[in-house]
Amino acid sequence: MDDLPTKKSAGDVAREVGRAVVSLVPAAGGSLQVVFENFFTSPIERRKEAWLQQLADVVKEVEGRVAELTPEKLAQNEAFVTVAMQASQIALRNHQQAKLEALRNAVLNAALPNPPQEDEQMIFLRLIDQLTPWHLKVLSVLDDPVRWMELHGVANPGWGAGGPSTVLEHCLPDLRGQRETYDQIVRDLQSEGLLGQGQFLHVTMTGGGMIGSRTADRGKRFIRFITSP
Repeated sequence: MDDLPTKKSAGDVAREVGRAVVSLVPAAGGSLQVVFENFFTSPIERRKEAWLQQLADVVKEVEGRVAELTPEKLAQNEAFVTVAMQASQIALRNHQQAKLEALRNAVLNAALPNPPQEDEQMIFLRLIDQLTPWHLKVLSVLDDPVRWMELHGVANPGWGAGGPSTVLEHCLPDLRGQRETYDQIVRDLQSEGLLGQGQFLHVTMTGGGMIGSRTADRGKRFIRFITSP
């Protein structure tokens, strides 16, 4: 894992320039250097350290769940190593907690028995990289609205009739009144084969239909892959 890409960002370059400036300040002493180092710690190094700790926690959890899956055996599992490396590269490009959690769970599920097919794991990692946290939330809500409300402490109004868009806006208040945005999100998820096809969001239906699952089989597999088992 020490060979992760370390391409310099604008922040990294600024940090190096700042260090040079500090070194030119007369009689600055060590205190200014210490303050600078603590305040301008390279963002990519912070991300790398945090992610490596996540990977270490994953290995411990795998051992706790399946005793025979030792770190040595995991290191010899080429499919797992590939997933871990791909997930690591994606993690260093992201700061959003929802995506980092999805990546962590993906690595964990890749290590446990009966993971998705290797090619599908690569597809799912690409989706984590490309989709936004809103995409992941919308997919999760539309998979099982009732279960989602229970897990997140959201009251279930028990609708008598309406459209799934009403359920979506109820569960995700940040999307209220953002029809163009969540319509696009649903189209994106459909184009990736994660949601069922058709224009269902704004169709009036019974209360039971409003809270029905809208995910395709592939979407359900994707959710399992990015969710802690």
